[in-house]
Amino acid sequence: MRFFAFLLTLTLSVAAYPSSAQEAVRPKAPAREQPPPPKPVTLDDLFERLSKAGSEREAEGISKLIERRLARSGSDTADLLLSRATQAFEKKDFPLAIELLDRVLALQPNWAEAWYRRATVFYQIDDPVAAMADLSRALKIEPRHFNAWTGLGHILMASEDKARALEAYRRVLKINPQESSVQTIVNRLIPDVDGQDL
Repeated sequence: MRFFAFLLTLTLSVAAYPSSAQEAVRPKAPAREQPPPPKPVTLDDLFERLSKAGSEREAEGISKLIERRLARSGSDTADLLLSRATQAFEKKDFPLAIELLDRVLALQPNWAEAWYRRATVFYQIDDPVAAMADLSRALKIEPRHFNAWTGLGHILMASEDKARALEAYRRVLKINPQESSVQTIVNRLIPDVDGQDL
C-alpha cells in the first residue's frame, strides 16, 4: 500500500513539473526588443539647440557645453598644454601663455579654440592686429565660434569700426539669440551706424 501511495505521489509530481523536454516544446514568449542606444550628442546638435533656446539660462547651459567641446582637441598633449597656457594667462604671465599656445598650434593647427585663446592673450598685451589675425583663423575653422565673434566685435569697436563691429555682434546673435549683453551692444550701435545695410 505504501508503494502505491509512493507511485501516486511520484506521478502527481511529474505531472506538476514537466520535463525539460516538454518545456522545450512549449513556444517561448517573444523576447522584448531593446531600444536602440541613444545617439551621442554632436557639436552640430548643441549649436542647433543653442539657436532655439527658449531662455537665457537655457542658452547659457548649452553654450557651456559647447565651450567644453571646443576646448578638447583630441590630443592629450595639446589639451595639457592649453590647460597650462590658461593657468599662465590667469597669472598674467602672457609671454609664457603665448609660448605654450604656439606649441599647441604647432601640434593642432586646425584647433579653433587654440587660435581664439592666443588671440585673447594678444589682445591683453595690446596687439590687436595679431589678435584679429588669430580670430580670423579661429572663425575660418569654426564659423560658429561665438566667443571669437564677440572678441572680434570688441576689437573692431575699440578701433572705431562700428559698422564691422555691429556685423560681428550680429553673427553672435545669429548663433545665440539669447545673448542679452551682445543684444544690448547691438541696440546701442544701430543708431550710430545709421541703419547701414551690412
